[in-house]
Amino acid sequence: MKRSGKAPLAPVVFFFAGALCLSAGPLLSQETDFRGQVSGELAIPFESGRRVPLRVRYLPQFSLKTPVSASWNFDIEASVNASLTLDAASGWGSRKGDLALYRLWARLTTARFEARLGLQKIEFGSARLLRPLMWFDRLDPNDPLQLTDGVTGLLLKYTFQSNVSVWAWGLTGNNDRKGWESFPTRAGTIECGGRAQVPALGGELAVTFHRRSLDAFRGPLPLASDERSGVPESRLGLDGYWDLGLGLWFEAVFTKQDFQVFPFRHQKAVNLGVENTFGLGNGLTLLAEHLLFQSSPRFWERGTSRSLSALSLDYPLGLLDRLRVMVFRDWTGRDWYRLLTWQRTYDRLSLNVIVFWNPDSYGLYGDPAAVNLFGGRGVYLMVAWNH
Repeated sequence: MKRSGKAPLAPVVFFFAGALCLSAGPLLSQETDFRGQVSGELAIPFESGRRVPLRVRYLPQFSLKTPVSASWNFDIEASVNASLTLDAASGWGSRKGDLALYRLWARLTTARFEARLGLQKIEFGSARLLRPLMWFDRLDPNDPLQLTDGVTGLLLKYTFQSNVSVWAWGLTGNNDRKGWESFPTRAGTIECGGRAQVPALGGELAVTFHRRSLDAFRGPLPLASDERSGVPESRLGLDGYWDLGLGLWFEAVFTKQDFQVFPFRHQKAVNLGVENTFGLGNGLTLLAEHLLFQSSPRFWERGTSRSLSALSLDYPLGLLDRLRVMVFRDWTGRDWYRLLTWQRTYDRLSLNVIVFWNPDSYGLYGDPAAVNLFGGRGVYLMVAWNH
């Protein structure tokens, strides 16, 4: 979770912040806020001999907001992720501490424009559970805290009066794998891309593009020694959402990697999803998605493939409690992932109990190096307090 590659932009962000605050002048009102979240997680396996991961985390967050002029506002956010993880079965000797920047960004905004610089979360797309457009995060829908590492760079957004919005970004220093990436970005290079989102047929359509240079020798696959180290990669994403009584959406991503030797240069990922709330009791919400991923030497060839399906049933028991059932099927690996969640939420306190029955390695989401909290069979307990 440490982000050593993100440090170089921190002085730039704070210089940007300080200069704008000074230019705003002492007469302009400033709003500051300090808040934080303390959480504890424990995964208790049903099988004997397995690790019992216990993690305590503190996530403090400082924010400042001030007007720069009648139409421009400036704000900054800084937060740290401090955690201590140990194996409750082995005791204190298995402890591992971690302290890392979680967010550090400065932003200029108007009613229609936003410019944000620094370590931030960039998320977009229509899919909910199996997201081909999960390019810059590793959000797990089963994680009650919805935490994910960010990326460092500059993000620009503009929304027209017609509700057409355009995004542009440039990223640097993000040398770990993000989203579904098999190969990390080559160190010292810049990633860039953009997105355009338009109203269409009562819903929304969007096209997204991203370009980077990947590090071919830091991936999971052994490559020929004469393969070049910096391989250009281009991604094109399409997505749309419509509310037609049923919520309907799709996401599709087409990726080309210009390898010289490695044959699988083209990847295709397509997601179809549907959601509906039935008038049963307090309202039962059903959500289903299917994801097909293919990798092939040429665009129109089949090649190797992976197929995943997801089903979610969500039912509120009252004002404080809700139940959710999540079932995933990996048709390629023939694995089932099953999770039953009970959640109680107060103003500042939330409690979660998740009973899970999954393969020994929880391979759907997340950093492969992260603590495997949902692997195997067991129960996961989480309590979080916000101040």
